[in-house]
Amino acid sequence: MKTLFTLLLTFSLGIACNATQAQVCSAASTSLNFGTYNPQSSSNLDNTATVTVTCQATLSLLMIYTVKLSAGSSGSYSQRKMLSGANTLNYQVYGESTHTTIWGDGTSSTGYISDGYLLQVLTPVVKSYTAYGRAPGSQNVKAGSYTDTLTILVTY
Repeated sequence: MKTLFTLLLTFSLGIACNATQAQVCSAASTSLNFGTYNPQSSSNLDNTATVTVTCQATLSLLMIYTVKLSAGSSGSYSQRKMLSGANTLNYQVYGESTHTTIWGDGTSSTGYISDGYLLQVLTPVVKSYTAYGRAPGSQNVKAGSYTDTLTILVTY
């Protein structure tokens, strides 16, 4: 089983792989940008990003992989936090549009993507997954540029 690590939110990417293995998978993502947050509004800010997994080999049969996300700078899946200096803004990333299952690593009641394909010959297999972000309304936060970085873990 091979593990690749990538960085996310801004959902950026760095890959580590073993060249001696015939199958190579990588991940890329778009930014998850919530826009301008109004602390006086009780409305949630929702947006999406896309995580794309690409697997390449001369020939592969019955390829299974998982796509997991880290907790980010907060270190906790119960409430991810974006930072602006010492200030924090709570947010969460979900694996589905109903915002019920937190996209994580399978611990702390989180879920993750488990997928695969039957056959691949010469051409890469590319699959995309939507990350559903939500920043809850009514947070008493100071003005600033809030960011967080998550790690994407692709295991195959």
